[in-house]
Amino acid sequence: MSLYMNIHRWRLRHMNEQPLLLLLAVVVGLLAGLAAVVLKTLVHYAGAFVTRLATDSSLLIHHSSFIIIFFLPLIGIVLTVLFVKYIVKGDIGHGLPGVLLAISRKHSKLPAKHMYASLVASTLTVAFGGSVGLEAPIATTGSAIGSNIGRFFRLSPKSVRLLLGCGAAGAIAGIFKAPFAGIMFVLEVFLFDLSATTALPLLISALTAATVAYFLMGTDVQFSFTVTEPFALSQLPFYIVLGVFCAAVSLYFLRITDRVESWFSRRRNPWLRVVIGGLLLGLLVVIFPPLYGEGYSSLTALLHGNPDSLFAGAPYRQWATAVWVPLVLLALLIVLKPLATAITIGSGGVGGTFGPSLVLGGLSGYFIALLGNQLGLPPQNTANFALVGMAAVMTGVMHAPFMATFLIADITGGYGLLVPLLTASAVTYLCINPFEHHSIYARKLAKQGNLLTHDKDASAWHLLNMQRLIETNFVIVRTGDHLRDLVDAIQNSRRNVFPVLSNDDKFLGVIVLDDVRKIIFRPDLYDTVVVDDLMHPMSEGDLVRSSDNLSDVVEKFRVGNRYNLVVVDDENNYLGFISRANTFSAYRRFISDTSDE
Repeated sequence: MSLYMNIHRWRLRHMNEQPLLLLLAVVVGLLAGLAAVVLKTLVHYAGAFVTRLATDSSLLIHHSSFIIIFFLPLIGIVLTVLFVKYIVKGDIGHGLPGVLLAISRKHSKLPAKHMYASLVASTLTVAFGGSVGLEAPIATTGSAIGSNIGRFFRLSPKSVRLLLGCGAAGAIAGIFKAPFAGIMFVLEVFLFDLSATTALPLLISALTAATVAYFLMGTDVQFSFTVTEPFALSQLPFYIVLGVFCAAVSLYFLRITDRVESWFSRRRNPWLRVVIGGLLLGLLVVIFPPLYGEGYSSLTALLHGNPDSLFAGAPYRQWATAVWVPLVLLALLIVLKPLATAITIGSGGVGGTFGPSLVLGGLSGYFIALLGNQLGLPPQNTANFALVGMAAVMTGVMHAPFMATFLIADITGGYGLLVPLLTASAVTYLCINPFEHHSIYARKLAKQGNLLTHDKDASAWHLLNMQRLIETNFVIVRTGDHLRDLVDAIQNSRRNVFPVLSNDDKFLGVIVLDDVRKIIFRPDLYDTVVVDDLMHPMSEGDLVRSSDNLSDVVEKFRVGNRYNLVVVDDENNYLGFISRANTFSAYRRFISDTSDE
């Protein structure tokens, strides 16, 4: 502890917060990049080991590999649940929604265990076939790294929040080697404002993480593809159709994950959830092998023109040569991928929807191109459609069109598909926005009023806790009390307002000191004047309910030009007063803590 205090004192004497923030952005980017490399390496080798055990014919009897593959997802989910329960010894949160909640409600504070818990748990889930992605867990890990480093150096809440964003940007940049995609992820998904204060630390962290990933893993990325057929303007209507289709797919993804996860949450026995989910997922991956794990291998095969890979290991692979069978299989995979993802998460697995949305988009784009080609329409490049579909579905699910565009551009090594990427993403966003106003990570928090958005004013009134602003140091008097009781109250109070309550604590009105100043020195009236005669009844404009939103309270301050309002509960029980001064002071502190300037 003495060493920590010495470091802190040295920092305060020799380094201002701004240069320290830039230095820590490098450190956070370095650690986030290392975490991304470690996670991908762990999953690669663990997954290879597991699948080799399941398919090595020298170790297995005939057809037994199907039985082992059937049970692998269950084993992975069981190991994940045991790790969370007995090693982490507590809930590790809900991934990126947990990070968004920390930004909105917890001053960007994430527990230290998040720096490793999601990383290990997602490895166990995905290596054994869980149909989820690694991007959300690694972004959560990076966010926790940034948050804890910022708190270690006792930075301001605003700087801790920025380092949290640096960690997330570095994690995404490291796992895809796409620094601009990492930055846009933070701006669009975490709802940061782009400003001079945020831009440089985010850029430094993302570039550092991508450099670390390049140094340790070379040029190999999650998946890569080089565009060989350039975009032609005559293809634009087909990409518009793709955008509409991807909006429908995205909406289906959001709805099915909601319903399946809600169904699992209603099963009170956690081990029942594990068994049901593990066995259902095992059945799905045996029948449809592309649903096993992240799904990037199948997506890469499609991009390189090898749809036969979808049939590898499937019990119906002998039908792969039929003309319409690949279309049917693609349609089934589009329907079942969100289901497999929701089952994995709902039953206790740890992973994200970032990767599944990419895979689902690739399947959707390839399906539309292949369907058009089969119907005799002008031929379209299936790989280009798959890439644009990836960006479009990611836009629909995550509400992040620019992040999706930059990510695909970085993956393909250029901007040859920039026009169709932006077109399809814009169409998808416009189509889905009337149904879903927030991303898959933010929509539940938005419904609960726990989401910090770009509109800081609206967020302030939604996120500030009115209970903490209620002042209770007012001395009350009861109906039927006499002036003598009121004088005693005045002597014991520092306020000039006295709420009048009934015997069952219902609020009736107030007495203001100025109204009784002339008679408080009349002892002859102490036992004859009743407080009911001195009370001012209060109108609805003077009252607020504890269930009201602070924006309604502010409106009453504005319309009535009042300085204090009485707070009651829904049954008219008195709770206290809320003042204009305290409310706006809390608002100014909130804006100062959350503003990126």
